[in-house]
Amino acid sequence: CPWQGPFHELTVHEAECTHPTKTGNELMEILDEMDQTRKKEMQLYNSIFSLLSFEKIGYTEVQFRPYRTDDFITRLYYETPRLTVLNQTWVLKARVNDSERNPNLSCKRTLSFQLILKSKINSPMECSFLLLEGPYDDVKIHPVIYHFVFSNENNETDYMALPIVDSVECNKLLAAKNINLRLFIFQIQK
Repeated sequence: CPWQGPFHELTVHEAECTHPTKTGNELMEILDEMDQTRKKEMQLYNSIFSLLSFEKIGYTEVQFRPYRTDDFITRLYYETPRLTVLNQTWVLKARVNDSERNPNLSCKRTLSFQLILKSKINSPMECSFLLLEGPYDDVKIHPVIYHFVFSNENNETDYMALPIVDSVECNKLLAAKNINLRLFIFQIQK
């Protein structure tokens, strides 16, 4: 049974758990699903360890702050001040529910972000990057590695989902005065 929880809830769970009544085939499907999840996690961690061997690695703490737009439609936007990583200037932008018309009327929330290179560069800059929770936040974010080739003509990534565990975690993050995360950028050398 994949249940996890505090020890004092174990006896209640055991009384309600349906796993002891499952057939062997049903249990094998559950175990296969757990194996696939573990394989994906191992691939991710191996990718992160591979990135850590890169020559050019940079990271910084980022703080998203709400900002207003000139349009009259209620939308929730966030932006970081300019930041320097790998001797380049960057900005992160974020939006709630991918600019849904009235995200404040929904309790199911998602957050997506965009990485923008503000510096002018001499040649294309291929990077892998990821956002993780900051040292002072307890929000649960699954690490996802994103990849993009920045150039002067193509200096903004598309908006990508911030891989927050669920809507509850997203609401917890949005309830904070500021959103504090940690950005890692790995420059791929040719």
